[in-house]
Amino acid sequence: MKRLHRLTAILTKLQSKSALRAQEMAVSFEVTTRTIYRDMEALSEAGVPIGFDKTTGYFLVDGYQLPPIMFTEEEAFAMLTAQKLLERNNDSSVINAFGTAMEKVTAVLRTTQKAAMQLLEERVMPSVPGKSAKNSDSLSLMQRAIAKRIVLKLQYRSGSKGEMTTRMVEPMAVYFTQDHWILVAYCRLRKALREFRTDRVVTIVEMADTFPPNQFTLSDYFKKNSSF
Repeated sequence: MKRLHRLTAILTKLQSKSALRAQEMAVSFEVTTRTIYRDMEALSEAGVPIGFDKTTGYFLVDGYQLPPIMFTEEEAFAMLTAQKLLERNNDSSVINAFGTAMEKVTAVLRTTQKAAMQLLEERVMPSVPGKSAKNSDSLSLMQRAIAKRIVLKLQYRSGSKGEMTTRMVEPMAVYFTQDHWILVAYCRLRKALREFRTDRVVTIVEMADTFPPNQFTLSDYFKKNSSF
């Protein structure tokens, strides 16, 4: 990768992350950490307000924004493919949010790229259309609650008997399996981690209180549950 392209890519990465270590960037761009140090110095000399923290690494000072990003044709096609896959995920909140993001992507494409995207729109599909699973529209709210550690109040219908229960939960993660999104959360009623299918959530409400930070990861969760 030419240095100019790498400097632009570094800026994009910095804007998409709260902080990045030099070692991470060196691995990502297949260069030495010394090269990254020189790149960061060059960006600073060019007027880019870059900060550094010994614990977290390099970061962009709040308020700095990159000029509008231009996408390559391959990147735009990849985004279209991701959209097609996402449309099968059965949660309308995420489908709508990604659709809005795709409109912004398409808006900055050149005319020829837009024409190619229009052609592929009807020619890229993850599988033969079949019967749709029951839809949900709470995934975006759940993602926000996970990121902000917000307690959620769920009115939930169980699958076996259709029993309705009200749960106060601390959301930890979400994952997709077969045709359903699954919320992994600490249930205050059961005092343990439980799983909730998003299409069985009847109502969902963000509470005013939050819960403490934790070390939960999906990889550890899957390892402890050998059935995955």
